[in-house]
Amino acid sequence: MSRINLEQLRTFLSVVRQGGVRRASTALNLTQPAVTARIRNLEETLGCALFDRAGGGMRLTKRGERLLRYAEEFEHLSELVARDVIDPAGLEGHLRLGVSETIAQCWLPELITQLHAAYPRLQIEFNVDISMNLRAGLLDQEIDLAILLGPISEYSVENIDLPGFALAWYVAADAPDAPGIDHFQDRPVLTYARNTRPYREIREQLLARRGPGVSIFPSSSLSACFRLVEANLGVAALPRALGAPFVAEGRIREFDPGWHPSPLRFTASYLGEPRSLLVETAARTAQKVAEDFQKAQDNP
Repeated sequence: MSRINLEQLRTFLSVVRQGGVRRASTALNLTQPAVTARIRNLEETLGCALFDRAGGGMRLTKRGERLLRYAEEFEHLSELVARDVIDPAGLEGHLRLGVSETIAQCWLPELITQLHAAYPRLQIEFNVDISMNLRAGLLDQEIDLAILLGPISEYSVENIDLPGFALAWYVAADAPDAPGIDHFQDRPVLTYARNTRPYREIREQLLARRGPGVSIFPSSSLSACFRLVEANLGVAALPRALGAPFVAEGRIREFDPGWHPSPLRFTASYLGEPRSLLVETAARTAQKVAEDFQKAQDNP
């Protein structure tokens, strides 16, 4: 029993929850042989098989099912120790972030800076993607914390509301002066990627207000949309927080067609089980950073 350690139990839990060694190795940031070795060592220490490997699967044996309850208790105890005893500066781990591009261009650097300052030994991996892919990655346990257009309506997911982003309509600074609605006449509308709420809302509103003649060009790159607007190759409804510097530099300008899409609503979303104090803390840190960013925008 003295050779059993928390890393073995943590690996055992991950294999059970992920449904196999391959996905567990991804979640733990380990190689598959390393995960297999930990499970084998645990089984040798206990003197019993924990998984029935018949047919290539990883189904728990009776003794594996018994161990599962105790392993979960050990996991909960280790979380309490991490919360109440361990100095955050000495906490090691691996945090996989998934963020929308809007967040990446606004306050992601501040979030990573604060997390690194609080947990200098923490490995932080981040991926920028559209919200649909981030949602899938979170539910598949390929990322730990998703900051995306939310919330995610799944019983297993915890959602922390973040300050939203107002959208404004933009056109090139040197575009001819005209009533706002006329800017849709000869330019495509650049908007968010398909399968996103902003794309769906803008498309529905344009069809209702302008008919089927308006061209809509979806894009997964906000920076590309700003460049195309600046080149007078389209108009776009984009976050005002990102457009403000372009306007200040005289590269684009706002216009008012008589309506604006709803503000973007973001959440910091993570799986409630297995509970992770580190992920919860990262989500609360994201909330604080987002609130500070909004205050700075409201009081420049």
